[in-house]
Amino acid sequence: MLGYHVPEPDEAMLVSGGRARDNAPFRVVIGRGTWVMPLFRKVRYLSLAMFEAEIGERCVTKQAVQLDVRAVIAFKVANDTVSIVNAAQRFLSEQEKEMSVLTGRIFSGHLRSIVGSMTVEEIIRERQKLADEVLVASKVEMSNIGLWVDSFQIQSIDDGNLGYITALAAPHNAAVQRDAQIAQAAASQESAAAEQESLRKRAEYQRQTAILQAEYQRDIDKAKAEAAQAGPLAEAIALQEVLTAQAERARKQAQLREQQLQTEVVKPAQAEAERVRILAQAEADRTRIQAEAASSNNRIALDQLLIEQLPEIVKQAAGGLSGANLTVLNGPDGVGEIINGMVGQGLTVFNSLQKALSPVDERDAG
Repeated sequence: MLGYHVPEPDEAMLVSGGRARDNAPFRVVIGRGTWVMPLFRKVRYLSLAMFEAEIGERCVTKQAVQLDVRAVIAFKVANDTVSIVNAAQRFLSEQEKEMSVLTGRIFSGHLRSIVGSMTVEEIIRERQKLADEVLVASKVEMSNIGLWVDSFQIQSIDDGNLGYITALAAPHNAAVQRDAQIAQAAASQESAAAEQESLRKRAEYQRQTAILQAEYQRDIDKAKAEAAQAGPLAEAIALQEVLTAQAERARKQAQLREQQLQTEVVKPAQAEAERVRILAQAEADRTRIQAEAASSNNRIALDQLLIEQLPEIVKQAAGGLSGANLTVLNGPDGVGEIINGMVGQGLTVFNSLQKALSPVDERDAG
């Protein structure tokens, strides 16, 4: 719009040609627009942006050691009206160049002054202290020309070819190298120990693996051997059991055969022997009786004696058979038959005695 002016956000608009407040030579407008009467007013702009200046100064320390110091300064025009007016009156024509040159000169002078009051060791160890002192010393002059310093940083400190700083750094460098070598040796030792531990663990793992494999193979071989022997062993056990059963059966058969022999051979033989003994005894008794009868020539007495002896003969026969192991197959009838047989045997003996004695009687009668 004609006659209306607006400054940039990082600019201050200077309007001259009219009355200004606070006895300022011109009106300062920041961050807003304003009407400007054409032909009667003049508008100029002052940048409020950040500027940078670099300095490189050869300084002499308290020990008369020359040092080349390089630094950088960040500055700008301050935002208040007084600072804008002061800066505009000094740098408006060539703002960037003139501000940088003047700022560099101001800081260079204070830098030489402060370095001259410090030793090289203090400057090396306390570089920030040097920068702070230079910044504080320069602020008053910078404020007088309307400038504000944001920062002052020392970039480098060098003694040229004197070697003073290098000599100062030598013990530290040696200590650093020594520490580095120690750290490297410790690291190498730890690495070697770790590698040895790794090898030991690997060997232990291989050993354990070999043991496990051996145990596994042994178990497999044992299982195979047991499986291979299982058939013959089971057959042998079964054969042993068969032989044991056969032996037991043979033993029982022997016992049974022994019982059969007792029943079929031994007992009958014993009974026969007893029978023969009884007959022999009866024969002896007959002879004795016959002799006695012959001597007495008494037949009736002899018969009577035989009759009296008949029960005893039967009793003796029964007594002889009492010890025999006889098997009765037909119950009470069988028992009756045995008794009848015994009586019959007694009568047979009686008849035999009578016949034996008859010739004697006939001889006596003749």
